[in-house]
Amino acid sequence: MRTQVGIVGAGPAGLMLAHLLARQDIDSVLLETRSRKEIEETIRAGVLEQGTVDVMVESGVGARLQRDGFLHGGISLRFDGLDHRIDFPGLTGGKRVTVYAQHEVIKDLAKARLDAGRPLLFEVKDVSVYDLASDSPRIRFRQGGKVTELECDFVAGCDGTHGVCRRAIPGGVLRIFERVYPFAWYGILCEAPPSSEELVYALHERGFALVSTRSPDIQRMYLQVDPGDRVENWSDERTWSELRARLATREGWAPKEGPIFHKSVIGMRSFVAEPMHYGRLYLAGDAAHVVPPTGAKGLNLAIADVRVLAEALVAFYRSGSSEALEHYSTVALRRVWKAQRFSWWMTSMLHRFPGGDEFQYRVQLAELDYVTSSAAAAASLAENYVGLPMEHA
Repeated sequence: MRTQVGIVGAGPAGLMLAHLLARQDIDSVLLETRSRKEIEETIRAGVLEQGTVDVMVESGVGARLQRDGFLHGGISLRFDGLDHRIDFPGLTGGKRVTVYAQHEVIKDLAKARLDAGRPLLFEVKDVSVYDLASDSPRIRFRQGGKVTELECDFVAGCDGTHGVCRRAIPGGVLRIFERVYPFAWYGILCEAPPSSEELVYALHERGFALVSTRSPDIQRMYLQVDPGDRVENWSDERTWSELRARLATREGWAPKEGPIFHKSVIGMRSFVAEPMHYGRLYLAGDAAHVVPPTGAKGLNLAIADVRVLAEALVAFYRSGSSEALEHYSTVALRRVWKAQRFSWWMTSMLHRFPGGDEFQYRVQLAELDYVTSSAAAAASLAENYVGLPMEHA
């Protein structure tokens, strides 16, 4: 097989890159180890920045997002039993975020790809990439017992943090920056009406809690737990009791309760590999970086990465110049590190750290008090949350 761009991984990064390239008549083959059912049913939250929404709408895959997504004009920071709203439009010149689950984004992009008749190969096995430093890198994979070699001009590694692409880069090329956090999120999905019109981020002396939403009938909530905790330790009764305790306000607020049908424990870490390319291999999304979920940046960074990468590839095929491709990593990492900074700051401000004493807790409360009482500090949070301006190749 022969194509212009071989894309490994049909998550948001790989699917959006393939979609943006197809709109510019650049051929690609998209490979995914899972089935279509698996990628469309893997439950992930999704808070979409305005820039991510704009990319989806402008590229023709935003109709369902505009119809079904929840437009949010702010968040509440809850501490000391009181709510403090961060008004996004008022602080950012009208910008908002849209709550629309990641697997719904994947459904929209996969449908567009398949409806266009472009190659999207599911359930491929034994994927490997090689000859990355040459002008003709290759991807080898097996599907249905048949081994195929795909010759490409470029390879896009969009196969996540445990994928094969980053691991194929020779030792000594990449610098790895990582921080593993000493806590995790225990998340639930429940059948209940919304507890709040907007997301609630709460700091309590027993740990962090988050109230989110999925639909008018399905809600998403999280509790800070030990990273070694297991869902089996959390009965429904214990879950609701802890959510009520950490989210309580002086006015007696309580979450709307209902049957819990999904539970998971999510580890938290910050990770960056740089540069985000080697030879003709370009990394995007979780293959290159991971952020803790507190800042809601993971999906948005993936879309920002491939938007820059698509522009650089289009420039190469239109003019023959590789200048934009050479700058891809530098441009993408500028945004990545700003997102890492914001995610680290939100995480540090809202979580209780093991071994933390009353002094640290008081400093966290003071930080929250400052953020919610200073227009400049609130504007900084809002600007980062709704998304910094998109970079260009």
